[in-house]
Amino acid sequence: MAPAPPSPPAVRPADLYASPNALAPCYSRFRVASRLLLTGHSHQAWPDRSLDGQVRAWDDAAERVDGKWERAFAVADRVRRGFAQMLGDVLGDGLAPDRGAYALGANTHELVIRFLSALPLRSRPRLMTTDGEFHTLRRQLDRLAEEGIEVVKVPARPAAEIAERLARAVDDRTAAVLVSGVLFGSGAIVPGLDRVAAACERAGALLLVDVYHAANVVPFPLAQLGLERAFAVGGGYKYCQMGEGNCFLRVPEGSDLRPVVTGWYAEFDALAAPPGGGVGYGTGAARWAGATYDPTSHYRAAAVLDFFAERGMTVDLLREVSQHQVGLLIDLFDALDLPEALIARDRALPLVATGGFLALTSPHAGDLSRRLAARGVATDHRGDVLRLGPAPYLSDDQLREAMGILGEAARELAGSA
Repeated sequence: MAPAPPSPPAVRPADLYASPNALAPCYSRFRVASRLLLTGHSHQAWPDRSLDGQVRAWDDAAERVDGKWERAFAVADRVRRGFAQMLGDVLGDGLAPDRGAYALGANTHELVIRFLSALPLRSRPRLMTTDGEFHTLRRQLDRLAEEGIEVVKVPARPAAEIAERLARAVDDRTAAVLVSGVLFGSGAIVPGLDRVAAACERAGALLLVDVYHAANVVPFPLAQLGLERAFAVGGGYKYCQMGEGNCFLRVPEGSDLRPVVTGWYAEFDALAAPPGGGVGYGTGAARWAGATYDPTSHYRAAAVLDFFAERGMTVDLLREVSQHQVGLLIDLFDALDLPEALIARDRALPLVATGGFLALTSPHAGDLSRRLAARGVATDHRGDVLRLGPAPYLSDDQLREAMGILGEAARELAGSA
């Protein structure tokens, strides 16, 4: 038997700043070395290894047919553990997280719906949030407000005051507080959420933290942040490079909530038992399960997690790289010296309090994003915010090229106004 090939070496941050970027060859199918993909805050490229996971899912189905689920459930456990590691919930070497349980879902919306369905909204008809939440929360909460649920929104700016505003407003009519750990519009990290957790504990309310823009780019160890009793929702579409279908709801240890929106997988382990009275639930993550799903996304996610582990791409390393890249983008943008009426950044937000992307405010954000796309620079915009999201497979030279093109597009726009 031929010996197994040696594991590739762990990457060093300096290797990722150089040109060519040392990781770029691992993303050859996405052609990251020849494209200026500044949408890393929305959809990072998938490593080539992820295709191995997709193929393995197909092969397991072909080999085992309906018997594939034993393998699929083991892969799902690998994904749960990966997310738990990102949030500091893994302490030992076992498969299961040491703190909390991780229910998986195709998207955060289905998981948020299950969470909302478990709340005692008849006796506590009040939900609290901010006016800076992603559309998953914004739209659903706005619709619930139309049906008579009291939804209280505090201002999301400045981010440093969010926690105090929420903590002051929690009362015994509040069922839950739903808030982001990193704001999707500004990239600002929300500090002091432990104060919100303490206020919720005193009032008997629950706390749900949206960690989508923190997972795998901003260290967010829940217990160390005073959020051990918090629910958390997030996924792998962005900084985790897992693609679609890989989202999670982190449930604090000991929770006995019974979601009204519940699938038959929530009683999967008890299907062989004789029927009893009432609707039964499994334990841990199974309590929050849905129904039959396509496991292919989990196979892909598990392959990506293994790739990250082999290359030493920990959350701390990825944060170091992200801070370098966002900091470089800030310096390059400032050097353009563009009129603030045309495009500006929040100079009151320090780099250390910024997540994984640079947010630039412009009344022409959409136009600028389109002009950049026409020149080969992929970005996106939300309202009047142009978002530039680097990723660990981009070199510093690529970031310099992209920012130079932004300067050209902005000056062209100013000249045509």
